[in-house]
Amino acid sequence: MSNVVEALAAELERSRELSPRVLNYIEDNYRIEHDAVGTFLTEELPKLEDYEIDLILSPVFTPKLADQAVFAELLGRDSVPRERWPALVQQLVERPTHAQLMTLDGKAHLVNLREVTIERYVHRLRLEATIPDFLFGLLERYVSTDRPLLKAIARRSIWDDSGRRGILERYLTAVVGRDSYALSDTLDLLNLIENRKPSDLENLLAEIPRWQEALRKQVEVATSGKPFFNEDVRLMHGGARDQRTQADSRVSAKENELAFLGRLTQLLL
Repeated sequence: MSNVVEALAAELERSRELSPRVLNYIEDNYRIEHDAVGTFLTEELPKLEDYEIDLILSPVFTPKLADQAVFAELLGRDSVPRERWPALVQQLVERPTHAQLMTLDGKAHLVNLREVTIERYVHRLRLEATIPDFLFGLLERYVSTDRPLLKAIARRSIWDDSGRRGILERYLTAVVGRDSYALSDTLDLLNLIENRKPSDLENLLAEIPRWQEALRKQVEVATSGKPFFNEDVRLMHGGARDQRTQADSRVSAKENELAFLGRLTQLLL
């Protein structure tokens, strides 16, 4: 467990840049000037209640897939049961563990992390997850710099169901066998299964044609409009406020999803 604690401390203590959203939240809710955020973090933040600290720091210390990948690679086939998490959190509190929070001026501000923040991070890392032997063997045999991230994907809760896990097994078997792996497609598969939740491979293959048809219609409707050829007419329709650029981005996303579904079908059949 000591290696897990050390890895957790290292990740929690690495530099983290505060997003404009977090900075705006601090400035608006605590009525401080932009230049005073650093002082607020070191002097005022420790005085706040746990719920206030969680509201401020939750966007910074909610693990993403890349964070989960660090521990997926470290643990391999192993897991850390939930009943052991409180001890992990307490060890990190008692160290103590200091965050390095970066403001937009590039300065780092050391903040002692309270239990509420450490607990949030630990509880969302999927430390309790395991990777079935068949999947683990596939990932170990497939040499890729993305392997930690693939292990994190394989540990997501959506695959706890055996039917859905069969989809991932078929997919990884196909991409390894055909040497057609692409990280973007694997991430798209994860998003597809987590969002649409097909029950198993058969259900997924049955639903894909319907999803493809719906996407084709959406793209067709979105691209059926004619561009503005007259500058006066363009200005009448909003000029610089013309929202077609955003619409184009949405169309592109739908077209990419449509292409992905086509590739996925070929791999799964």
